[in-house]
Amino acid sequence: MDQYCILGRIGEGAHGVVFKAKHVETGEIVALKKVALRRLEDGIPNQALREIKALQEIEDNQHVVQLKAVFPHGAGFVLAFEFMLSDLAEVVRHAQRPLVQAQVKSYLQMLLKGVAFCHANNIVHRDLKPANLLISASGQLKIADFGLARVFSPDGSRLYTHQVATRAVGCILGELLNGSPLFPGENDIEQLCCVLRILGTPSPQVWPEITELPDYNKISFKEQAPVPLEEVLPDASPQALDLLGRFLLYPPHQRISASQALLHQYFFTAPLPAHPSELPIPQRPGGPAPKAHSGPPHVHDFRVDRPLEESLLNPELIRPFIPEG
Repeated sequence: MDQYCILGRIGEGAHGVVFKAKHVETGEIVALKKVALRRLEDGIPNQALREIKALQEIEDNQHVVQLKAVFPHGAGFVLAFEFMLSDLAEVVRHAQRPLVQAQVKSYLQMLLKGVAFCHANNIVHRDLKPANLLISASGQLKIADFGLARVFSPDGSRLYTHQVATRAVGCILGELLNGSPLFPGENDIEQLCCVLRILGTPSPQVWPEITELPDYNKISFKEQAPVPLEEVLPDASPQALDLLGRFLLYPPHQRISASQALLHQYFFTAPLPAHPSELPIPQRPGGPAPKAHSGPPHVHDFRVDRPLEESLLNPELIRPFIPEG
């Protein structure tokens, strides 16, 4: 850990704080995510292991954030990622609303390339949202935060928990076109109501497999007809609405795939996607620098001057996940 100099705090996730840091020898700027262990006997959190494994399964790709190193530190361990200047949520929040068509096309195209690459490597992200789509200083969009990711089986033989919520690609496209989320629910029921209000109430005629869902008979909703997308997004182009409609379908097997979407006419009609260098890149809100402790170091402190030998986590536990080189 002593090879890095902490420059400031970026934010805080489900498993710990993320800091901006500089490698002392090379001068490279990175993002350090410290994962703290609540109890040593519990071992490494599953979400952290999934993130490491997923990123190791994927070869270097310009639209997936790069994991540079993994090492133990104190009562936890640290993931070192390439540093990204901002994220798509900040872009939408600070840019003109809605974004111009060329900008929307560019962001969506980079997102689809990243998703297509993940799926080609049998990785499903399961937590796609603007805050997890990071933006580099050169305008490149990269998918990050693989804590909910899974290696999936193409033959559909593997079961997955349904307790996962994500905006997915179609919802992100709708948010870019609209300047705000299409389905802004604050809880599960409100979220469903927002979806039904626009897409209509699903039925076995539209979605035959709906009757096989475990909670299908536990709740009922008033019958509603779908609202035409051109009424929801009156300023969007016909090509954008056509692509959005192919994403926002109830039956999963009927939705357009990322690789198919990249060939949609939306990307080949004027205006063409903007070059990344032409995209807005707002700075992340600056946070205060880490404060020094007045007392003796605590085992959970994020200090750069602690030798590796003082780590409370056995390095052998994470050695299989440490990138070579």
